[in-house]
Amino acid sequence: MDRIQIMGISGWGHHGVLAAERETGQEFRVDIEMGVDIDAAASSDDLTTTVDYSVIAERVHAIVTGEPVDLIETVAMRIIDSCREFSGIRYVEVAVHKPSAPIEVPFEDVVLRVRRELT
Repeated sequence: MDRIQIMGISGWGHHGVLAAERETGQEFRVDIEMGVDIDAAASSDDLTTTVDYSVIAERVHAIVTGEPVDLIETVAMRIIDSCREFSGIRYVEVAVHKPSAPIEVPFEDVVLRVRRELT
């Protein structure tokens, strides 16, 4: 299985349980990997025979910067659900990074990784 990866899609979101997270917002980053078959695209050199990753990136960004939710789990599943309409995607793995999560000890990042088969 071939893979398309988009790494480090970033945006300012207002997701979180705490009122301060909703009010102030923070940066979120998303990595996405999609399992695809590129044979038709490689032989035809035709964008319509593959997954247009620019469309995926725009959707991910819209979800991250869009309607606030409490949990990054919800953000991840919204991203996965947005990929379901692309028939060429066999699986999606999403990593949602929340590097400014409200944690009282030193840390580098909070990352939630979710993978779902779409076919």
